[in-house]
Amino acid sequence: MIALTAFIESVGLLGPGLNNWPEGADVLAGRSAYVPARTAIPAPASLPSAERRRTGAGVKLALAVGLEAATASGRDAASLATVFAASGGDGQNCHVICETLASDDRALSPTRFHNSVHNAPAGYWSIATRAMAPSNVLSAYDGSFAAGLLESVCQVAVDGVPTLLIAFDTDYPAPMREVRPIPDAFGVALVLAPAAGANTLARIDVQLTDAPATVLAAAGLEALRLGNPAARALPLLAALAGEQRPGVVLDYLQDTQLQVDITLSKRSGEGMP
Repeated sequence: MIALTAFIESVGLLGPGLNNWPEGADVLAGRSAYVPARTAIPAPASLPSAERRRTGAGVKLALAVGLEAATASGRDAASLATVFAASGGDGQNCHVICETLASDDRALSPTRFHNSVHNAPAGYWSIATRAMAPSNVLSAYDGSFAAGLLESVCQVAVDGVPTLLIAFDTDYPAPMREVRPIPDAFGVALVLAPAAGANTLARIDVQLTDAPATVLAAAGLEALRLGNPAARALPLLAALAGEQRPGVVLDYLQDTQLQVDITLSKRSGEGMP
């Protein structure tokens, strides 16, 4: 595979002990200690009140990190093409649907149903931002972040338009947690552009590889990386935060990983050609 290039302009981040990108960057770069804490997902103030009441954790998480990244990029969120990547849907909503279908009263709420489809966060994003730009939604199990990044970089390279990647996964309640043990929610968003600009954080060159995935030295962060599919992004985020890595390898398919070579911009403290 020929390497594909894109330029990262901004990041949105929310996960256990990582409340936003500025705080998370300090932790990932080793400037602050990592203190695990339950992910606190804010209510989506950008949605009308009726839609806000209907949203679950997955939608709230996707909107939170997506809006953080879009705002930090200085771009109009409505103008950005989007790629949504998640290994599954809203685990809590799925749990309630299963309980309903297993009960004597199997009448299912229409809201529960429409929140169960995989593209629900993309729909709520269009409502929240009034976006009319193209949007893709995908799932690749534990390789969903890498799949989303690859799709986003392809769109940037082929279409030549800025693209917002939003990757997220939420926890599952028992008994589903026994077979899908995701302990907490994690979300990340990246605005990628086809050319360098004033807000560029880094240039990335992406290609497939058979090299093993990059692991994190900090035990707590490595446990987080392995514990949530969206958190497979952490090695890339650590490099963007200033950790000295010329490149990282991200989990993707069983025998194929995604290599991301990184050149930090002067904004990140390094020179970029």
